[in-house]
Order: sequence, then structure tokens, then C-alpha cells
Amino acid sequence: MDRPQYILGISAFYHDSAAALVRDGAVVAAAQEERFTRKKGDASFPEHAARYCLEVEGIDPSDLAFVGFYDKPLLKFERILETYLSVAPKGFRSFLMAGPLWIKEKLYMERQIRESLGYDGEILFAEHHESHAASAFFPSPFEEAAVVTMDGVGEWATATIGVGNGAELEILRELRWPDSLGLLYSAFTYYTGFKVNSGEYKVMGLAPYGEPKYVDTILDELMDLGEDGAFRLNQEYFNYLTGLTMTSRKFDDLFGGPPRKPETLITQREMDLARSVQVVCEEIMLRMTRTAHEMTGSKNLCLAGGVALNCVGNGRILREGPYDRIWIQPAAGDAGGALGVAQLAWHRHLGKPRSTCGRRDAMQGAYLGPEFSESEVADFLDSVGAPRMSLEPDELFSKVAGLLADENVVGFFSGRMEFGPRALGSRSILGDPRSPNIQAQMNLKIKFRESFRPFAPSVLEERAADYFELEGDSPYMLLVAPVREERRKTMTGEQEKLFGIDKLNVPRSDVPAITHVDYSARVQTVSEDTNPRYYRLIKAFEERTGCPVVVNTSFNVRGEPIVCTPADAYQCFMRTNMDYLVLWPFLLDKRDQPEWTEEGDWRDEFELD
Repeated sequence: MDRPQYILGISAFYHDSAAALVRDGAVVAAAQEERFTRKKGDASFPEHAARYCLEVEGIDPSDLAFVGFYDKPLLKFERILETYLSVAPKGFRSFLMAGPLWIKEKLYMERQIRESLGYDGEILFAEHHESHAASAFFPSPFEEAAVVTMDGVGEWATATIGVGNGAELEILRELRWPDSLGLLYSAFTYYTGFKVNSGEYKVMGLAPYGEPKYVDTILDELMDLGEDGAFRLNQEYFNYLTGLTMTSRKFDDLFGGPPRKPETLITQREMDLARSVQVVCEEIMLRMTRTAHEMTGSKNLCLAGGVALNCVGNGRILREGPYDRIWIQPAAGDAGGALGVAQLAWHRHLGKPRSTCGRRDAMQGAYLGPEFSESEVADFLDSVGAPRMSLEPDELFSKVAGLLADENVVGFFSGRMEFGPRALGSRSILGDPRSPNIQAQMNLKIKFRESFRPFAPSVLEERAADYFELEGDSPYMLLVAPVREERRKTMTGEQEKLFGIDKLNVPRSDVPAITHVDYSARVQTVSEDTNPRYYRLIKAFEERTGCPVVVNTSFNVRGEPIVCTPADAYQCFMRTNMDYLVLWPFLLDKRDQPEWTEEGDWRDEFELD
């Protein structure tokens, strides 16, 4: 019998470093480095994530057929150098900061991979957007599809249109630096006072509170947009070519003042700016994906790249675009590039065939991270003296369903950790979507984040159409859909007159905790075969309440990564106002726990070796 062939994919050094392991073409493990180091968006070499991937299969670096890196550092350095030369002497400070780092670390990538992993085999490098495209197409359920990638920038490309067929993947067209949809959105993220590469979700969540009053200004002054979705940005308004900020003083003059300082009051201007850039982003996404359809003739679409995490735009593509089905890589950002390069090596470099899985994709629900046995969880709880209840599964599901129905907030830690930015029922905080109070309670007392940010619903797959205007599945929480008309609450005349953040506290439907101010929801459909425990918990909640939906938000607090280990989960539980915690298969009541102190860190003993 032939030994399996393993390929390890790596993404690193920009943001959200990750590792992914492929065995004979099948994805068997993947995780972001931030989950192990507890540094949000950690860009360092993913030593912990790579070690975890190898441990899943019980192999050493010497067992790897190849290691793949998700972009080409020399090409990227060429772009940085050419950009500096084209704008010199402007941008000298920026180049002084970036240049030595590139020379010291990133140009010696091969040496660093070998030293960090203890690996002496062959290393393959793919182009950044090819890695994104591969992560979108190869795990998808489609035999053939149009493939669109959009992000800030790779080497030179900022967006691509391609086509996948069987084991073949070809890039047909690309948009090039410095014209970038990802950087346009990030410029507004910066200008509205949020952090670039992590605050884009906040801009998307803030958008429904505003009016699209700046759309014409963006289209007339900032860019020249073509019908095919290609565009040119007017660099006079931006500063990312020559400076250390995203926007210029001319941008400030155009939009009425300097950028909002982080953590200061959000005004109607920020809401209107968020709405405006979101409208423009959606229009570009629609035009670009329509062009992909014209070029390929495919009725299937695959998406990846950071812009593909814009689930509002994805929902519009599904509803208004020319495609029958779309599939989005759950780790659509740079983390997913690790998975993409590994699959490129398997199919392109080794020439191996590809088989699709029918209706389901090959991502195993994105449950590709670490899991912990009952004895490991019990040992940890014993070490911190944490009382817990030990219940049979059916009893546990029924108990938790009752707790949720009584408006308790429950942390749910079960099975393998999710790969990508969304918690999908393995590392989640749960609540009752029928409660008009739960959104504010979870935002302010548990997540410690802005009150305007919406929560997502997890709904039983077969009941999704009863609550949302959604065609098909949305297993990765990457599609926004309208809440069905019959579930909406009619607003009073006085409520209709509300503006901005005043809209927040008006219940919009019979599931108000997951209904955003524009009657939309970021939906996760849950299937029994992909996550049976989470499905059974929601089913138990439905049996008790008649509602097959729960509030699902990621198990973390603002500024921290999603929890990975039982120690991470317990610490988050004790630091917040969560009421109960499921550390599978145990249930913990906050009232029974010993007094929490910040002294000591239980992670050291119980994190993965």
C-alpha cells in the first residue's frame, strides 16, 4: 500500500498567518497562528499552527512531500521597490521602514521555512492570488466554476478573474496595484477610526445606520469605474503609496475633516461614509462577478480574498448576479492562502486529479483546528478547581436549551476549532434570538465592543427558508440575507423618523437579536452531518421554544482571537458576564466557580505541545 503524500501550506508575514495540511489532496488540518499565540492577527511565522497540523497526522517534517508558501516574496519586493522609485523622493520614510524588514526576513523566506520547521525537502512558491483562487475552487463542490479573488494586494494583482475545471485552474484577467478594492475599503476603515485589516467588519456593520450621501463623491472624485468592474483610483486622495497613513489631506478636505480618532464618538458622518463605501464596494463586486460570468459562461462562482468576507456584498451577488450557486472559502483572507498553495501543489505540481463531494464542499465545515478529549478537559478543570456538571449528551442539550430560553448567555466549546474568522458552533457564545435585550447584553457585558455591531443567527439548515430569504446553504456565515417579510415588525411613524444609532433599540422582527436595522441577518445554516452536536443543541432549543435559531457570536472578547484551548475558554468565561459554559462534555455555572484572579496563566500547562 502506498504511503500517503503530505503537503504543508504556509501563509505568513502580512497578517493572519496560518498553516494547512493536505493528505493525498484532502484537507486534514488548518489553523491560524493567532489562536496559539493569543496575538490577534498574528503575522509571525506560524510555528505553532504548523506543529499542530503535523501532530494531527502524527508525522514529522521529513514526512512532507512539499512545503508550499502562498506568495512570491521576490515579486512582492519588486513591486515595493518599483513603487518607491515611481514616487521618489516621496515615500522615503515608508521605504526605510519596509525595506530592511524585507531584506532581513522576507527575502530569505526559504531559509526561514527550513529553520523554523526543521525541513530539508522541496519548497514551492505560488502567486498570492493563485493561492486565493485555489483555496476558493479546489475545496468547492463544483466541477467547474468562475473564480474571483479580491483583496488589498498580493505581488502585483489586487483582484483576479479565473476559471476552474476539474483539476485545472487558470487566471484569465487581473486588476493591478495600486488600484485595489480592498485598499479603498481599508482607507475608509482608517478614516472612520477603525483598525485596518481588522476593522472592516465594523464598517460593514455600521453601514446600515447611515445614508449613501457620499456615493457620487467616491465615484466622481476617488475613482474611475468601468462597467466590467475594473477601476482606477485617484492617488491624490490616498497616502498608502508614499506615506504611513491610508488617506491624504486632500481626502480630509473632500469629506469634511480629519479621520475620526479611534475610540471617540461615532457620528452620523462616519455612518454615512460607511454606508457609501459599502454601496460602492457592492457595485464593484457585482460588476466584477458579472464580467467573470461573461468570460467563463459558468453558472457557478467561487470567491476568496479579504473582500470575499464582505458578506453583504456576497448576498447581493447571490440574489442579483447571474449565478445559480456561489461558494466562498471560509478562510477567505490570507490564512486561506496556506490551504490554497497546498492544493495547488497537489493538483498542479503533482498533476493529481480532483473529485468533488456533490452538494457538500471539502472543507469539513471548516472544523479543522485542535480538539480536546474529555480527560484533557477534566484535567484542566481539576487544575483550577472548577466545579462542573457531567451530563449525558441529550440531557446536556436539553439543559442548555432551557438556559438559553431563560435569556442566559452560554459559551459553547466543543470539537475541533474553526478555521477562518467566523465561529461556527465549536467556539461560540450563544443566546436567545427572541430576546430584545440580548444584543446589547452580549455586546457590552461579554464582547466589550461597540453596541451597533450585529450578531449572527445559526439556524437549522432545513428551517432557514422559514426565517430568511436565502436560496441554498450558508454554512460559513458568509452570506447576508433579508429576514422574511412575515417575521418583520412594522415600525411606527415615530420610529420611522429615527436616524443613525437611535435605530438600534427598535425590535425589527420576532427574532430581534439577530435582525439588523436594515432587516438583514448574516446567516449560518447548520447541518446534522457537519456539526451534529451544535445541530442537536439548536434542535433542542427548537423543541423547547418553537424557534430553530440561536444567536451565535465568536468565543472571544474584543481585541483577542477566538479561544483555542479549554484554558482560553475558561479564562474568557471568568473575565466576562457569561452565565454558563459548556466545555464538552461538561457544563459550568458561573455562580459555582471560585473567585477569579488574573494571577497565573493556566495556558502554559494545557496548550498543545
